[in-house]
Amino acid sequence: MKLLTKKLIAEYKTIQAMITIYCRDHHQSEKKGSLCSHCAELFSYAVTKLDRCPYGEEKPVCNKCPIHCYKPEPKEEIKKVMRYAGPRMLLPHPVLSVRHLIHARQAVPEKPKPNMSNRYQRMQSMKNESDE
Repeated sequence: MKLLTKKLIAEYKTIQAMITIYCRDHHQSEKKGSLCSHCAELFSYAVTKLDRCPYGEEKPVCNKCPIHCYKPEPKEEIKKVMRYAGPRMLLPHPVLSVRHLIHARQAVPEKPKPNMSNRYQRMQSMKNESDE
């Protein structure tokens, strides 16, 4: 079963591209396209937060979200990454860049309904499959 679905896959690809750009330009990685251990840890943290976002598929962009789910240290790290990589995304990832800009202009949804997170939906789906 996939960890992320639908709209969240684009969010996943966007954060992956941003962290890869930042790591490539700031850290010495042994392989091209690979992440250093610090950036890999940050990416893993970001994916976990994306999976558990209470908005689920209706997730707003993080800087407009009223729910701040990142701890202070990773939050500052991801802000640095986004500030640096955001403007550098347009040429290597034009579709992700434009999609993110459009998504950033959308209104923030109302308070999320209970049990909307991707993780909860996935667990329910797995539970229903095992009951059958």
